[in-house]
Amino acid sequence: MMHTILSSLLLSFIVFSLSQSPTFAIRKSYIVYLGGHTHGLNPTTADLDYATNSHYELLASSVGSTELAREKIFYSYTRNINGFAAILDDKEAADVAKHPNVVSVFLNKGRKLHTTHSWDFLRLERDGLVPVDSLWNRSNFGADVFGRNRRALVMKGMDPSHQGGEDRVPVMKLIGAKFFNKGYLAFIGDALNNTFKTVRDHEGHGSHTLSTAGGNVVPGASVFGHANGTAKGGSPRARVAAYKVCWPPLVGGNECFDADIIAAFDAAISDGVDVLSVSLGGNPSEFFEDGISIGAFHAVKKGISVVSSAGNSGPDPGTVSNVSPWMFTVGASTLDREFVSYVQLGNNKQLKGASLSSVAMSSRTFYPLISGDKAKAADALAEDAILCQPETIDPKKAKGKILVCVRGISGRTDKGKQALLAGAVGMILVNDRKSGNEVIADPHFLPATHINFTDGNTLFAYINFTRNPTACITPVETKFGLKPAPVMAAFSSRGPSLIEPSILKPDITAPGVSILAAFTELVGPTEDESDKRRTPFCLQSGTSMSCPHVSGIVGLLKSLHPDWSPAAIRSAIMTSARIRDDTGNPMLDSSNKRATPFAYGSGHVRPNRAMDPGLVYDITVNDYLNFLCARGYNQSLLSLFSGKPYACPKQYGVMDLNYPSISVSQLNGSMSVSRTVKNVGSARSTYKARVRSPAGVTVSVKPSTLKFEKIGEEKKFEVKFELNKSSAKSEDYVFGELLWSDGSHYVRSPIVLKHK
Repeated sequence: MMHTILSSLLLSFIVFSLSQSPTFAIRKSYIVYLGGHTHGLNPTTADLDYATNSHYELLASSVGSTELAREKIFYSYTRNINGFAAILDDKEAADVAKHPNVVSVFLNKGRKLHTTHSWDFLRLERDGLVPVDSLWNRSNFGADVFGRNRRALVMKGMDPSHQGGEDRVPVMKLIGAKFFNKGYLAFIGDALNNTFKTVRDHEGHGSHTLSTAGGNVVPGASVFGHANGTAKGGSPRARVAAYKVCWPPLVGGNECFDADIIAAFDAAISDGVDVLSVSLGGNPSEFFEDGISIGAFHAVKKGISVVSSAGNSGPDPGTVSNVSPWMFTVGASTLDREFVSYVQLGNNKQLKGASLSSVAMSSRTFYPLISGDKAKAADALAEDAILCQPETIDPKKAKGKILVCVRGISGRTDKGKQALLAGAVGMILVNDRKSGNEVIADPHFLPATHINFTDGNTLFAYINFTRNPTACITPVETKFGLKPAPVMAAFSSRGPSLIEPSILKPDITAPGVSILAAFTELVGPTEDESDKRRTPFCLQSGTSMSCPHVSGIVGLLKSLHPDWSPAAIRSAIMTSARIRDDTGNPMLDSSNKRATPFAYGSGHVRPNRAMDPGLVYDITVNDYLNFLCARGYNQSLLSLFSGKPYACPKQYGVMDLNYPSISVSQLNGSMSVSRTVKNVGSARSTYKARVRSPAGVTVSVKPSTLKFEKIGEEKKFEVKFELNKSSAKSEDYVFGELLWSDGSHYVRSPIVLKHK
C-alpha cells in the first residue's frame, strides 16, 4: 500500500550483505524470547540491571564470553517482556534455543504496513451533530484514555481545540513519541544516517492512522477540495503517543522488524498505555515466534487492548495475519461515500469510476484512447505494458491520448505517473478479475479514474472494435448515500487462520477504503519523490485505516467501562456487529458475491450497540495459557511466559477458549464446545438461544435459556454439532450463527464449520 523509494545507499548495503563469501558463518539478527519478568510494572534500576546482566550471562553460555555477548546483543527487553535481540550465526542460535530458560528463538523478521465521514457512517454522529445516545457522548469522547500507535504522528494540520459550542479539548494531545531502529539496522548491517534517528513521519502512514484513532476535531478538512468537512478521531479527547518502528522498505517490502516492535511494546506497556493500535503485520507465524503476538500478549496481561490490522493480501483465503486470540484483528470495508469520476466513451456509453485526481480535463473534450499493450515500447512485453510498468510505454504512441492500464504488480498511482511520463493526457485504471468491483480513489498525477472489472471489459471491447476510439474523463465529484455499503474490500485479508483454524479471524470489519485523515507534509500524497504536491489531509485505503477506527471505539468503551477487560471490550464489539448492508441485504464481497465470516469476522462494527451488549464472553490470562497448553506448549515454558508457576489442565481443547465466535475445522460425526457469558446488561434478565445451523449440520444449545439475577453473574452453556447422516464430506466451510436475546439485547456469534 505504501510506496517509498529506496535510496541507492541503502540498496548497496543489502547487496553487500548478500554477497558475503559462503566460507564464513552467516550472521543474522535473532530474537531470544524468555517469557515475562517478575519485578512488576515499576522496576528499580537494580531490577533492570539484573535483567540485562542475566541476558549477557545466558548468551555467554553459548558464545563463550560475557564480553562477546555484550557485543552481540543490541536490545535487552527488561521491563515487561523478558528477552533480547542479538546478532548470531545459525549454530549459536540453535545452541541458545536449547537453554532451559528459553521459550523461543526466531529470526528478526520484517513486516509491512497495512495501509471523515466514517464516524457518521458508524452513527456516532448524524449530519455533523452528536446524538444524546451516541457512544461519543456517553464516554465523554474518550477522555482520559491513553492510546498508542506504531508510527510517528506529525501534528501539523491538527487543531488543538474543540470547535463549536462544545468544551475545549485539552491542548496536550500528542504527549510523547519514540523511535526504534536497531532491528532495522541489524538487518541492513551498517550505520544509519540522521534521517533514521527521528520520530518524524516521513510517509504519512502514522499521521493518518493515529489521527483516525484519536485526532482532535478539525473543521475545514479536505483533499484537493474534495471530502470537505470536519475531521476527527474515534476518541477525540484521548491523549496519544507514537512509537515509530517502520522505516523505508527493503528487499521484499519489509520495513518494520520484530526486534524493534518488541522494544516498542515493552516501552509502551511501562508508559501506562490503555489501547495499542497496530497497523502492520506480516506472514502469520506461530504465536511465540511472532514479535507482534509476543508484545500483544504481554500488553493484554496488563489489561491493555491491542487492536491490529488483518492485512492487505485478500481476497485469497488463508491470508489473514495477526491471528493470536489475544489480539483484536480488523478487516476493511467500504463507506457509503464515493469520489466519482466517469469515463465518457465516444459511443455515448458512460462508465463509473473513482478518483481523487488534483487536476481535471474538460468534460467536453474527447481524446484518443489506447491500451498499454498497444502503446508498448519496442523492447517491452505486452503483458508488462498492459500493466503500465516503468519503461514499457512508448511516448510516441501514448502522447496526447488517454492511456488504459490494468491493475496489478505496480502501484495504482505509479501507473498514472508512467502515463504522464509518456505524454498521456489521462489514464484509466481497469481492475483485473481478482480485484472485481473494488475501485479506489487515489491522488493521481493527471486526470485519471479507476473502473471495475466488468466495465473494464466494456472499455476494452470498445477499444478493440472501434476504428478511432475516444473518451473523456469527468472531474471528480464527492457523493454520499452509496448503496450497497458496506462492501468488503478485495484487498482485505481473509481467513481461515493458517496457524490455528479454531480461532476465527479477522474478528470484525470497519471502514478502510478512501479514509480521510491527517497526513505528513514532508512528502506528496502518492509518496513518490517526484510528487511535489503537499496536503495536510489525505485519503488512504487498507486495513491500516480500518484498524484505528476500531482502536478509537475501544478507547471510548474503556472510558465508559473502565472495569472491562480487553476480551470483554472485544466481545461487546463483535457480538453487536451487523452482517447486513444499508439495503438490508447480506454484506457482499467486491465480486458481488455474498461475503462470509472469513471476510468480516463477526460483522461490521456498530459503536453505539457495543456500549450496551447485554452479555460478554470474557477471557482471562489463564484461559489463554490453557489454550496454549491445548496446542501442545510445554507447561514449564508457559510458566516462564506467564511469570508464575502454571499447570496445564487435564481436559481442555483449543475450541474451548471462550471466544465470541465458534470455528470448527474438522467435524466428524458430532462434538461439543463450551462457552461462558457474563451479564453486563439488566440485573434480572432471561436470554433465549436461537440458532441458524450451517448446511448439513444440526446445532443444539444446552441449556437454551439463561436466567441472570445480577450484573456480573456468569452462566456456562454447551453447543453441540451433529453432522447429518445424509451430508457428504465437503471441502468447503459452511456458516451459521448463535444468537442470545432477552428481547432488547442481541448477542450474536458466527459459526464456521467444515466437515471432516
